[in-house]
Formats: sequence, C-alpha cells, structure tokens
Amino acid sequence: MTGIGIIPRVENDQIQQNKPKGLPAIWRNWREKTRSWKSLDSLPAIPVMAENFETLDGPCAYRETLLAMIAGARHRILLAALYLQDDDGGREVLEALYAARAVRPELEIAVFVDWHRAQRGLIGKAKSAGNAAMYREMAQRLGSGVDIYGVPVQRRELMGVMHLKGFIIDDAVLYSGASLNDVYLHRHQRYRLDRYHLIRSRRLADSMAVVLDRTLRHSAAVHPLNTPSAPKTSEIRANIIRFRRELAHTRYRFAGERIRQGEIGITPLFGLGIRDNQLNRTVVELIRQAETRIVLFTPYFNLPGPVRRVVDARLRAGCHITIVLGDKTANDFYIPPDEPFKTIGALPYLYEANLRRFCKARQRFIDNGWLNVHLWRHEDNTFHLKGLLIDDRYALLTGNNINPRAWRLDLENGLLIHDPQKLLLEKHLAELDRILTHTQRLASHEALEPAESYPHPVQRLMRRLARTRMDRLVNHML
Repeated sequence: MTGIGIIPRVENDQIQQNKPKGLPAIWRNWREKTRSWKSLDSLPAIPVMAENFETLDGPCAYRETLLAMIAGARHRILLAALYLQDDDGGREVLEALYAARAVRPELEIAVFVDWHRAQRGLIGKAKSAGNAAMYREMAQRLGSGVDIYGVPVQRRELMGVMHLKGFIIDDAVLYSGASLNDVYLHRHQRYRLDRYHLIRSRRLADSMAVVLDRTLRHSAAVHPLNTPSAPKTSEIRANIIRFRRELAHTRYRFAGERIRQGEIGITPLFGLGIRDNQLNRTVVELIRQAETRIVLFTPYFNLPGPVRRVVDARLRAGCHITIVLGDKTANDFYIPPDEPFKTIGALPYLYEANLRRFCKARQRFIDNGWLNVHLWRHEDNTFHLKGLLIDDRYALLTGNNINPRAWRLDLENGLLIHDPQKLLLEKHLAELDRILTHTQRLASHEALEPAESYPHPVQRLMRRLARTRMDRLVNHML
C-alpha cells in the first residue's frame, strides 16, 4: 500500500479535556452531547450484505454506472446534487432521464438541485439565466415527466446551499460528492476526482427517498425549475425561513437492526446548522473515538474548530492521522498566473495559507510520522474528495467538505459505514491506494509556496483582509 500502513494499536487513547470557559451555552451543551456518546456502535444501522457495497474506481465508471442505472430503472429515479449543469455532461444525463421516461411512462423521476445555483451563471462568467434555462428548454421540447426541483436552503446562496448527495434508482443508492457536469463526469479531457460508491439496499434507498419525496418535494419553498412559472426568491422568503427550520429537525427514518455475519451496517445521516447537527456530531465522534489511525479527505483545507481540536487530541494520544487534500493548483477555483486574475482565484491561496499555518504548528507530528499530509495533483485535473476512514472499522461517505461553511450553513448528508468484521477493508485500502498514487507527502510547512511568491493581486487581497481583520470572517464563509 502506498504512503500509509497498518498501524499498531495505541492504548490509553482517550484524553480528558477541561471544559472551555466563556463559550456560549449552546456550544457547551453541544460538546456535552457529543461526549455522552458511549460508542458509535450505539447508532442504529441498516444491515447490508458486504457484496452489495461497491467502490467505483473513477469518474468514468461513475458516469457509465449512472447512465446504465437510469436506462435500466423500473420504478423510480431520484437524483440529489448541488447542480445539473448546462453542458455536454449535464445534457447527457438529462436526455437519459427523458429517454428512460419514454420507455417506461410510469417511472417516477425527480431531480433536486440548489435553487440559487440553478438560476445563475458560472462565477466569473457573464450574467445568465443559469442551468434553469436548459431545464425549461428541454421540458418544452421533450414534454413532462422529468421534474427538476430547486431547493432553497437559505434566502441567499452565500448563506447556505442544498448540498445533499445521492442518486436513488430503484433499490440502489449511487453515492458521491460529485455533481453532474463535464468535469465531474469526465466527458472530455479533464476530470474532477471524487469518491464513488454503489450500495444495493432497498431499506437504505427508501429511507433516503422519503426525505426527498416528503420533506423536500412537498415543501412550499421548493418549486419546479423546468416550468416558466417558478416564483422569485423574494416571493417565497417566508416559506424558505420555515423550510430551513424544518430541515434543522429532519432525520432519515429507519429501523436499525443487528449486523450479522457477512454484513456491514449503514447509518444515513442528515445535517444542517450548528445546533444538534447529526452529521457534524458523527464526524467529531468518529475522530474522537479513533484508536490507531484516521484518514481524512477534504478538498478545501479549512477545518472547523471542533474538528481541529479533536484532531489535535488524537495526535497527542499517538493516533496516526493522514490528511489527503488537493494541491492549490488542483483546486477548482485556481487561475494560472498567466491568465487574467479574478477575486475568486484567491481562494486556493487562502486555503494553502491555512494549511501552512496548520502544519507549522504541528511540525513535530509531521517529523515523527504521526501526521501525514498528502497533496494531490494530476496534470490539470481537480480534486473534490471528502470523508473519513477510521481504524479499519468505520468509513464516512459524505458530500460535506468538512469546513466551516458546510458545518454551519449548507444542507448536508452522509453515510456512516459500520464494518466490525472488516469486510470492506480491502476495498477501502484499494480506493486509498488509487487516490494516493497522484499525491506527495508534505515533509514540512516550508515546502509550501510562501505567501511572498503569490501573484501580486493575491498578496494585496490577503494583506487587506489581515489589516481589516476580515480574514477570520472570510474563513468562516469558505
């Protein structure tokens, strides 16, 4: 295996921490709730035979599997993604949905995307009607039967988006953090790498479908985007406020059962906001309860405070931690220095500055091999992986970027995999090997490009943020 091995067990790994003083009551109560968990095994789980869990090896397999599943669907197709884009990849998926409907008119087909993202153009491009224009054009040309819903999590996109993931097709769930466009589907020369898993389980598919069908589709805040009658955001603001409150209390409903021989368990998780967020709590608890090793994937390095603190606690306890993230040039916002600069192009440099500070403060753990930071870079492709591998017993599949924005603002979900018999270990290690193939271990924070070498517009922006003390606020929104 490349870059990481099986680490011997470390005993006495629970570190008692003093309760922080001066924090708001809500935060203190949240920390007490997470500490009250005796074991992740106490979470209810849906039993699934291990052979019904498949790891796909890349974006081409993701695209081919999705299109094949759409073509073979018999009962339902429910797709949740941040966006379905007006490009070759997005059109291919949408045309496949219409073709499936033509073959089987009884098919239930619904796509759920972010309301705001669907009705604007790409950042840095000319103003446009966004992807919704394509939805309306195809509905006019090909008819009804493929409903595309815009889900407004907040009144403005900056304050939160619909970031749920998962494609439910009949009794299977194709789960990835990827959306639907050329680069995620590797339609042309470039790709954006994510993680891709196919799980065949009617109970899991049903539990996820109920939230889409009942909570989202029937909300007064959610409207079809492929009709000319979609309201303006200002007309549904009161409905959006009520909808967000409802989402904060939403959970996937299912009856948990004991995991038997040859089975794994899957706990679907839902999360929005910082209060009683089931997904956030699970992320923290997974890291807190790790005994020997942690692998953390994140595309944009900006760890939330609770995650950073438990990571530090596990390092001090002798737990081996591997963080896999993209080089700044593999960030989807990166603009090469020889191209015209746009403000959005500063983001990869801000993330790298975060990483440099993080590694500098923990250099001794990098030196002794307990902390391994791997930077991914492959030609001009981009990196979008998220999730966790904990010891050889748990895995978290999620679209959550594990950053403050996901932690506080966006609507997120995830799948916690319980594997007490280590039935999926080979699949997890093979997936990790594929990912690490195009990475390099960071030996020191000094190996990262210094801020003095950044393009001059980036340096000016970073100095301005630091001078006005806006850098911390910006980090909370990234």
